[in-house]
Amino acid sequence: MNILDAKHIFSYRKFWAQRFGTAKELPMSFAEMEALGWDSCDIILVTGDAYVDHPSFGMAVIGRVLEAQGFRVGIISQPDWQSADDFKSLGRPNLFFGVTGGNMDSMVNRYTSDKKIRSNDAYTANGDGGKRPDRAVNVYSHRCREAYKDVPIIIGGIEASLRRIAHYDYWSDKVRKSVLLDSKADLLVYGNAERQIVEIAHRLAAGELITDLKGIRGTVHFVKQVPSDWTIKDSSDIDKPGLVIKPKNPYQMEDETVCASKAEEGDKPVHKESSKISNDQRLKTIIRLPDYDTVKDDPVQYAHASRVMHGETNPGNARPLLQKHMQRLLWINPPPIPLTTSEMDGVFDLDYSRLPHTLYGKSNIPAFEMIQHSVNIMRGCFGGCSFCSITEHEGRIIQSRSEDSIIKEIEAIRDVSPSFTGNISDLGGPTANMYRLACKDEKIEESCRKPSCVFPGICENLDTNHNPLIKLYRRARALKGIKKIFIASGLRYDLAVKSPEYVKELVTHHVGGYLKIAPEHTEDRPLSKMMKPGMGTYDRFKEMFEKYSKEAGKEQYLIPYFIAAHPGTEDVDMLNLALWLKRNGFRADQVQAFLPSPMSIASAMYYSGKDTLHKVTRRHDSDMSIPKGIKQRRLHKAFLRYHDPKNWPLLREALKSMGRADLIGNGKQQLIPNWNPKEGGSSGRSKNGQVKSFRTQRTENNNRRIPAKKKNQRAR
Repeated sequence: MNILDAKHIFSYRKFWAQRFGTAKELPMSFAEMEALGWDSCDIILVTGDAYVDHPSFGMAVIGRVLEAQGFRVGIISQPDWQSADDFKSLGRPNLFFGVTGGNMDSMVNRYTSDKKIRSNDAYTANGDGGKRPDRAVNVYSHRCREAYKDVPIIIGGIEASLRRIAHYDYWSDKVRKSVLLDSKADLLVYGNAERQIVEIAHRLAAGELITDLKGIRGTVHFVKQVPSDWTIKDSSDIDKPGLVIKPKNPYQMEDETVCASKAEEGDKPVHKESSKISNDQRLKTIIRLPDYDTVKDDPVQYAHASRVMHGETNPGNARPLLQKHMQRLLWINPPPIPLTTSEMDGVFDLDYSRLPHTLYGKSNIPAFEMIQHSVNIMRGCFGGCSFCSITEHEGRIIQSRSEDSIIKEIEAIRDVSPSFTGNISDLGGPTANMYRLACKDEKIEESCRKPSCVFPGICENLDTNHNPLIKLYRRARALKGIKKIFIASGLRYDLAVKSPEYVKELVTHHVGGYLKIAPEHTEDRPLSKMMKPGMGTYDRFKEMFEKYSKEAGKEQYLIPYFIAAHPGTEDVDMLNLALWLKRNGFRADQVQAFLPSPMSIASAMYYSGKDTLHKVTRRHDSDMSIPKGIKQRRLHKAFLRYHDPKNWPLLREALKSMGRADLIGNGKQQLIPNWNPKEGGSSGRSKNGQVKSFRTQRTENNNRRIPAKKKNQRAR
């Protein structure tokens, strides 16, 4: 991978429509198009979100990037999907429809981890729920096709990215086909899409057909056959999954008798001849995954496919993947080349209004309210947490903006935002403190296939220098008109402890009383499946946090977040976590239960019952503990809220069945009281016999209530 080999996204010759200039906001109606002098749109973006012209909203970024290329871009936001009428509201696009479910996966947006319907939608005006359909990418694509049959449809965004191959779907509890097949779209764009969408738009504008656009990084398409100059390498040659059902060969017709005989051999090890290839051949090598019909019926083969797929996420060495879906061959190109700092700056420096579209008037859009005074300084994550899909979407290579670009955006917020009071709510990204961190050696980085740079320990080749970030913090808070800059993005405290100076800077200047961090668990068994550091690292960070808070003369507290019911977690693990919470004086307001998002490593664990971080076999002794049943998942959540009276009956029953009735009582070392406390009660009674109120914030040994959080003073 050589970033310099990729064409700079702002170096293309602009499309002729550039003469119309830059729109104050991308049009959402014919009237707005006419006001701009347009007779048509070159590209129409369809999104499940309310349209907010801000660089934290995907459709705004893609729209402004395409506008900067000279194209006329229109937005269809949260259309009525019951008919094709709304999809005709801007007329026929000259080049293509771009379809996204929005900033969140539509199913995650709509349903809780317990599969209950959410009542609100943060990406909708006034937070109203029900403004987007389930599996929005599929539904919107079908309506686009109904509206204009011959217009190419390109799907993208997080919903499409995480469904680009056959994937386990938590909501239907089955393996579904690639969303490219279900949506009937022409092309799928995954990951950060600027580089590939710019190339696609210019090539279509030059007269190429959508069917001609093959081999573009960060895209998925169908092929009729593998070109003769390509070498096919079976996935089992890369990671032989022990005893397996031999994958079907999509390139060979077999009669029924042959198939029957091979079916009888399904429980035997698969032996293949070595398929070593030369370096020259490697550039023309594609990895054949088990086909859809195989993985949908065989959890072990699904786990194997997941392992191989996650080994091909480094853009420096990733090879294309091939997966047969019935009679069609799905070709998944390698991830896109990361954007350079210059390109990142160009994307974030575009003419965003930084406001919701005027159509919404004074309506409140909760997601915008949350991020309107925040600044994204980087993309990507090399953490590799198994429950997270950032690597599969944004990539494992950190893409950082320049300091000047970031400062320019802070100044724009200060000077333009009507509601700005002097506080920047966040200066971060997917991870707060990965800004400008990278491998010490580019060649090592290009060849690395490790799923994480920080697990089980921090790689010796990783540069953990936090000085550029410290310098940025100091420059940012020195700006005129800036009162406070908070860090609200997730913090990798295992990286932070490598730089005491950074921790001191953070604690002294950028914490508003509370700092939220995510150890996710206290026990080694689930932590090893999450790919998260042990609690020893948390303790070291806590010690540093308290030390520097005291030196700064501030009373500040760490608020740890945890996940319930993660694959590999047993009841005793959650019990030990609950005891840790009580011992350390924590009572959680809210708890998070594991939700298997498509394509994540942990989702493959959840579906298959196998530890996909290691070699997959069919032996039962390799099976993992998977909290799947409703009762067990509720129990795991209940342990996190051991103090809630509603959970008392469930916890009492569980403790007795686990042989831990000794933890039922009114002592300090016991988890729940002898009696069922009343709603709003506590685990103990005052001297006058009245029930004390439950605290849902962090508590101290002296039972002193901590002051409530102030607006814009939240960090994690």
